[in-house]
Amino acid sequence: MYTLTQIRAAIDAAEPTPILDEVAFRAAADRPEHTELLAGVRAEAAREEPLPELTHELYGRYVRDGDRMAYERRYFARRARLVACAAAALVDRRPEDLARLDEVLWRICDEYSWCLPAHKHHADIFGRTPDLGVDLFAAETAHTLAETVGLLRTELAPETVARVEGEVRRRVLAPWLDDIRPQHWETMTNNWSAVCAGAAGMAALWLDDGEPRRLTGVVDRIQRAMEVFRSGFEADGGCPEGLSYWVYGYGYFVYFAEALRARTGLDMLPETRAVAAFPSVVDFGDGRCVSFSDGGEDAYVPTGLASLLHERLGTVVPELTGVTGFEVDHCHRWGHLSRDLLWTDPELIGRRGPDRRDYLPDLAWVVDRSTVDGVRIGFAAKGGHNAEPHNHNDLGHFLLYCGGEQLLADLGAGLYDKAYFSPRRYDSIYPSAEGHSVPVIGGAIQQAGREREAVVVEHRDTGEGVHLELDLSAAYDMEGSFTRVFDWWSTGELSIRDRFSATGVPLVERFVSRVEPVLGDGIIVWRGKRGRVTLTYEPGHFTATSDRIDTVDHHQNPDTVHRLHLTGKTAAEHSLSITLEVLD
Repeated sequence: MYTLTQIRAAIDAAEPTPILDEVAFRAAADRPEHTELLAGVRAEAAREEPLPELTHELYGRYVRDGDRMAYERRYFARRARLVACAAAALVDRRPEDLARLDEVLWRICDEYSWCLPAHKHHADIFGRTPDLGVDLFAAETAHTLAETVGLLRTELAPETVARVEGEVRRRVLAPWLDDIRPQHWETMTNNWSAVCAGAAGMAALWLDDGEPRRLTGVVDRIQRAMEVFRSGFEADGGCPEGLSYWVYGYGYFVYFAEALRARTGLDMLPETRAVAAFPSVVDFGDGRCVSFSDGGEDAYVPTGLASLLHERLGTVVPELTGVTGFEVDHCHRWGHLSRDLLWTDPELIGRRGPDRRDYLPDLAWVVDRSTVDGVRIGFAAKGGHNAEPHNHNDLGHFLLYCGGEQLLADLGAGLYDKAYFSPRRYDSIYPSAEGHSVPVIGGAIQQAGREREAVVVEHRDTGEGVHLELDLSAAYDMEGSFTRVFDWWSTGELSIRDRFSATGVPLVERFVSRVEPVLGDGIIVWRGKRGRVTLTYEPGHFTATSDRIDTVDHHQNPDTVHRLHLTGKTAAEHSLSITLEVLD
């Protein structure tokens, strides 16, 4: 961290460069890699439909019945129009684009609260009304508005500029920076500290009044929140929240760090090299990744962010299939969109990454990616503990990947509603042990808690694959010990050995997939689009059954989960053999 003296000296000595170059936005129009993104931007900006209303009835649904989606769909549809109009105005500079942007900026300022109903407690704890709540999306809105008027100040109506700046100060900067009491998120080690401090911090830089003493205090407060965020990462740089939240939290860390470097010359990035490398570790290629925690297998890394980290830190870039389309980010974050337009290096797009094998010792994740008959296959398994950010009860869980599809799956995030972030979280199959490939021992499933921790007994890169042995005894309320041993060969063979010290305890081995298993005598097959997984077991030891769960996923789309149950009379030591084959 920088001292106050160092920050003040940097501010006094700096010859500020623009945080963003507004001329570079116009150059983005001629870059072929942006064709699809800009088509989506222009189509949304030109829509004639009025912005969806954020009614009082919708606002109250979260309190009444826990529903977040009805209000948030409309909220983020308004953000889609906002960022599209901002991008179109900056790229094309047509009078009609500027007129649309002027109107949208005014309408965003009309909103009762930029803070989501689900996050209203961030205002309640200070005794404030919801319009003064500083959550993720209030901070993001402040950043979007401040940056937009900062770039287009002379081309927007003066009253719009004045209103935007006033509302950003009133709703976000004053409740945060004019109060010595820390916001709740300033002490959170997950994505919240980086997103809120980073987004609101960029708004503060754009609206800086030129008073060095105040700016010194602002930068110091932001860097302290960023230090809290960084403390959530161990030396291996792994993100326990998964890639989606790495993009969110670390993305806004980077966006602020670059804005600060432009304004003051202070550089926060070099100390985060290990964190920057995380996406390439969990990347399977084909636009797919490891989906542990509340991640998603289709989580993407914005091309602008990846390009900047490659340029600044020399990080290995995950496979980038193209600049992210406009509709991919359902929250429509200006930070991602704007930096994709400005920072993307087209030379990094379309590169096929090498086969690789990685181990994150602090997270206790292993990831192996290999190529068989020209098709990418992968294996990942995890230890850790059951009180991680966006926790799932999943110690000893694993997945198998082939050609764009998880055949034995990690389901990722469930539907975000009031219950999902309450003591009822594990009623959802997505974070519950019921939705992971881990056993039920004596009728007991894994429980949540920091004390529920996997102990790595041994990890070894064999040269042909990976060996991982985990003591999972603490994950269960059970007598005796339970150890799980994975032996994976990069050609597609997996052996799982489960050892139990207790005897006479009933056991169910469970395996989770979105592919329906076909049950045979001593053999189970999951057949996907590009590959087939075959599990063999001793029929005398287990009875095989399966069930189907029809639910809705993180985006409230229909989702079907298939679970295989191998029921044994007693939890004796046994081995299960699994083969992943690439189909012609």
